[in-house]
Amino acid sequence: MRRPLLLPLLMLLLLASPLALTRAAERPVPATEPVAGAPDRIDLWPQGQVPGETGPASAPNVIERSTDPALPDRYIDTISAPYLVVYRPARPNGSALLVVPGGGYQRIVLDKEGTALVPAFVAQGGVTLFVLRYRLPAGRSDRQAALADAQRAMRVIRAGAARWQLDPARIGVMGFSAGGHVAARLSNGFDTPVYPHRDATDALSARPDVALLIYPVIDMGSHAHTGSRTRLLGPHPDSTLQQQFSMQDQVRADTPPTFLVHAQDDTVVSVHNSLVYYQALLRAGVSTEMHLFPQGGHGFGVRIPPGLTVAQWPELALRWIPSRHTEPARHE
Repeated sequence: MRRPLLLPLLMLLLLASPLALTRAAERPVPATEPVAGAPDRIDLWPQGQVPGETGPASAPNVIERSTDPALPDRYIDTISAPYLVVYRPARPNGSALLVVPGGGYQRIVLDKEGTALVPAFVAQGGVTLFVLRYRLPAGRSDRQAALADAQRAMRVIRAGAARWQLDPARIGVMGFSAGGHVAARLSNGFDTPVYPHRDATDALSARPDVALLIYPVIDMGSHAHTGSRTRLLGPHPDSTLQQQFSMQDQVRADTPPTFLVHAQDDTVVSVHNSLVYYQALLRAGVSTEMHLFPQGGHGFGVRIPPGLTVAQWPELALRWIPSRHTEPARHE
C-alpha cells in the first residue's frame, strides 16, 4: 500500500528542487526579438549569403529564464543568419560599442550582457550599442564563424556611421565571458581572412578602436573554461590548436587599447585569464587598464548586489573610453 504513495511524494520533492523550478521557469519567447526589417535590427549579410551557411535560416530559439518581468534573462542558441540589435541614445556622443555577450559558446545571453547595459552606457553615457547575435560552434566545422560575424559587424557599423551619428574612428568592442574571447579574437585577428569579401563594406577596417573585456575567456590551456574550449575546439585539442585560440599568444603591437574587468572569486572563468592577457598586452606595448575586484563571481554584468565595489566598472569604463579615443586611429 505504500508504493502508490511513494511515487507522488518523490515527484513533489523533485518539482520542489531548485533545478526543477529553474527549468519550469524557462519558456520560449521568440517574439521578443526584433523581426527582420525592424529599424533596430541589422542583418549582417544579404539574405542567403552568410558565408558557410546553406539552406534557409533557422528560426530563433529564444528562451526566457526569469520569472521577474523587471529582470528579463533571455538567451538565444540557434543562429545561422547573424544580426545586430541597436540601442541608440537620445544624444549620441559619436562613439559606439559592438557588444558580444557570453554564454560559453553554447548560447548567447541577451539581457544580463545586453539590454541591461542600456541605462548606464546608452541613456547616461551616450554610447550607441550594437549587440551581436553571432553563430555558435555547434553543428559547424568552421571554428572562425563567430570571428567572421564580429569582423563583418564592425565593418557594417563603420559603413553606417553617418546614419547612426557615429565617428568611424570611435567604434570599439565589448565582450563578456566567451563573448570576451570573441572580442579578443577580433582585437588580434581583425584582418585575418576568415570569410570571402563580397561587397564594399568588406573593404572597411574591422579593427576595434578600443576593446573592453569583462571576465573574458582568454586561455585555451591550463586556465581554460573547459566548456568553451570543448565546444569551440573539441574534446581533445592539440597544443597547436590551443595556442592558436589562446588570445594571450596572439597579441600584437596594433591590438587596440584594452580595458579588463574580472572578479578574483570567479570560479567559472579564472581571473588568470585576464592576468595573462594583461601581461601579454604589456609585453606588446599595448595601452591597457585592468580592474580586479575581490568579489563578484562570474556573469555579473551590471546586475550587481549593493555594496560590492565591482559595481563601479561601468563608470570606470565610460571614463576610460574617451581617454583612449584621443589616440590616433589605426585602420591601415
